[in-house]
Amino acid sequence: MKKIIFYIIALAVLSNLFCAGRPYFMYYPEKEIKATPSDIDLNFESIRLKTKDDTIIIGWWIPSDQAKGVVLYSHGNSGNISHCLEIIQIFNKLSLSVFIYDYRGYGESEGEPSEMGTYMDSEAAWLYLVNERGIERRKIIIFGRSLGGSISAWLADSYTPGILIIESSFRSLTDVSHDRYPWFPGKLIFGDSYSTYRHLQKIKCPVLIIHSKDDEISPFSQGEKIFHAANEPKELLVISGSHNRGFLESRNEYESGIDSFISKYLK
Repeated sequence: MKKIIFYIIALAVLSNLFCAGRPYFMYYPEKEIKATPSDIDLNFESIRLKTKDDTIIIGWWIPSDQAKGVVLYSHGNSGNISHCLEIIQIFNKLSLSVFIYDYRGYGESEGEPSEMGTYMDSEAAWLYLVNERGIERRKIIIFGRSLGGSISAWLADSYTPGILIIESSFRSLTDVSHDRYPWFPGKLIFGDSYSTYRHLQKIKCPVLIIHSKDDEISPFSQGEKIFHAANEPKELLVISGSHNRGFLESRNEYESGIDSFISKYLK
């Protein structure tokens, strides 16, 4: 009996330790802004937003001449917006304006990251585009990569955009951790956090899933799972290359696939 009590107490302690350390498994923010769109000859405006819980986050508005639409971009779980200049350049080439923002705790944004916090950050970005810039919802492309894909799914479930694009993401943090490390206690640490799958089932706009067959961080099977979860109309764009560089290693297919989807579905 004493052994059983000991194991129960030990399990409870370990569970609390894992839960307390959860942010360290999820988020890898960097504070230093290493470059801006002006370094790639693009005009931009730095925007200061306040979220519903009064956290100040920072974003960039990068307009495109004769823009076909506006991309609201949510980046991955590491770095900050200054690491996203290459994708901003691609969007500009495709005649798309961009609003990209840093989650709380990233770059110059205040606070500390959390799941609900990142959702509120994305919501503040959406409300900025709709309410302050007066952009029609049907002209907004919610676009998220990796962790940002799950955040974008939540946002598109809450506010219907013209298009949702999810790149290199996952069904849920627990599911992707189990795929990569079957021995890792993902369920204990992550629970049901960042459940892309759950939100995709309710989304009512065209969905493009982009995933590399060579992705070493979020296996291709994760992209297939979220593709099957999405409602029609939907498409799966298969690229090649690593998790972080696939969009550049498959740049021609990547650009043409996005451009074709937008041309087909953006009203």
